[in-house]
Amino acid sequence: MTGATLMPPVRPAAPILAAFARRRLIAFAVPLAILAYLVYAAISFDLAGLAQRARMDNAAILFSDFWQHKTHVTRDNRDGALTVAVEGEAKGTYPQGRLPDYVTVAGDTTSIDLGDGHLVTYFPGGARYAVPDYGTIEIRQTSGGLVLTAPQPRPDWINASDSRVSVTTPAGRFAYTRSKVETFRYSPGWPLFFFTLDSPFAYMTWPELAASALWGERVDPERPNIAAMAHDFWTNAMWRHGDVAWAMFETVLMAFLGTMGAAILSLPLAFVAASNMNPVGPLRFALRRIFDFIRGVDALIWTIVLARAFGPGPMTGSLAILLTDTGSFGKLFSEALENIDEKQVEGVRSTGANRLQRARFGVIPQVTPVLLSQVLYFLESNTRGATVIGAIVGGGIGLLLTQAIQTQKDWEDVAYYMVLIVLTVIAMDSLSGWLRRKLIKGV
Repeated sequence: MTGATLMPPVRPAAPILAAFARRRLIAFAVPLAILAYLVYAAISFDLAGLAQRARMDNAAILFSDFWQHKTHVTRDNRDGALTVAVEGEAKGTYPQGRLPDYVTVAGDTTSIDLGDGHLVTYFPGGARYAVPDYGTIEIRQTSGGLVLTAPQPRPDWINASDSRVSVTTPAGRFAYTRSKVETFRYSPGWPLFFFTLDSPFAYMTWPELAASALWGERVDPERPNIAAMAHDFWTNAMWRHGDVAWAMFETVLMAFLGTMGAAILSLPLAFVAASNMNPVGPLRFALRRIFDFIRGVDALIWTIVLARAFGPGPMTGSLAILLTDTGSFGKLFSEALENIDEKQVEGVRSTGANRLQRARFGVIPQVTPVLLSQVLYFLESNTRGATVIGAIVGGGIGLLLTQAIQTQKDWEDVAYYMVLIVLTVIAMDSLSGWLRRKLIKGV
């Protein structure tokens, strides 16, 4: 028929409905499969048992030790000698004439004010602990052992035997044995962070320190007070600021050498692995499999292997980072080369340039922004990774962090090192961002 419009054939409704049904089934099946896997993982890893075994009280104590410190007030029961030391360390011991204000000595009697009404008293032959809302706990030492007198019923925070009595309250801890009696007083802050107690500046307030640095009489005739302050801070025996600064330098240097070495080594290899740069297929295939192998093995595994081969040290950590990143950079760089604009290369070729000149003027300018961005990102990431690698090879801040954790008591040092690591990563992130803007965008 003239002028008639042909209508497209109508598809049967059954296949369309079947397609919708399949998609609806997939939409429900995928979340159900994920949920089933999560349930399987929870059962396999015994999450319920893990929750039952969790000791949140220990976690709370650990967290509080990050920002608190304890002072040990110890009396030797054999000779009566009294020692007051921060964290119980000899380098944190108070001189006898400069005890903290919460420790009072009157003859053979010592009183320790733990705050909130908690008062511990050492007297000849025994000690007592006055606990608000409970009463007074008294221990006397006899030839037959320790005799405890305390209100009944005795709470579970008092543990007593013939040879040891310990009391734990929110205000502190108290322990009495035949050889000594010791009280732990908890206080907020990081103790002696700037100066240890053998420094004359440890007993000055901030205004006094400022006055001493500007116009005060010299404590050391050979140097100004501000230089003496810097020396005492840098050589602080408790916080070891000089050693920590060197360890952080080693960590950053480890990451820098490994990352930059891998970038320099990977660039020529990437030209060999790129399909538009190298026509030899078997060679490209072999090199790409090598990249897969060395980046498929984690840097920590390479660290252990290299440590057995070359021994511990920061250079071994740098080699481990270099080896792993060579595989990653080789893959990334070769893919960047394969995605270049061939027209720019043809333009350079038309001038009579040889292969090397075409790579230099036609390829490198195109891939430089991508390569720099990847290298700077890996440098930032490797700064974090170098911390763990340093713990294995015995270098950098990772070694100090591991040592502090192993003591099970220097948790304020652990917090200090963690803060330094985070600040270093932030600084590296800011620096890499600035370099990207300068080198890539030109602003």
